[in-house]
Amino acid sequence: MIIACATDDGKAFISRHFGDAKRFDLYKLEEGQLVFLKSVYNTTEPDNEEVHGDPVKAGGIVGLLKEQEVRVVVSLVFGPNIKRIVRHFLPIVMPLDSIAEGLKSLKENQKRIKKLVEDNKKNIYINLKNNSEVEINER
Repeated sequence: MIIACATDDGKAFISRHFGDAKRFDLYKLEEGQLVFLKSVYNTTEPDNEEVHGDPVKAGGIVGLLKEQEVRVVVSLVFGPNIKRIVRHFLPIVMPLDSIAEGLKSLKENQKRIKKLVEDNKKNIYINLKNNSEVEINER
């Protein structure tokens, strides 16, 4: 399962919305191991949003990450486009700034993450800040 972490520097998750990251660092999570694959740069030009929660921007990010076979997206913050992102990926809201620490948390939650990805629900995300699964009803 491939995971995309929203970052500018590869060390910390960004404190802005997921789609505003300069890049997405991709990791493969398999059998308790996380292996760095590569960085994919965000080509959606986040500063050129027409409106807050721009659906065009969301579509660009979805396309970019689907090309990489991403199944899970991780960030400190998701904006209003989470309602679009959740249709394609399992979003995880991370309570930890450090990507290294966040990756440990993902390994600890691997069974839970894998089950939700396999169930392929299109309206659930995980909030690790309060260890909950949140349902989005707005489509």
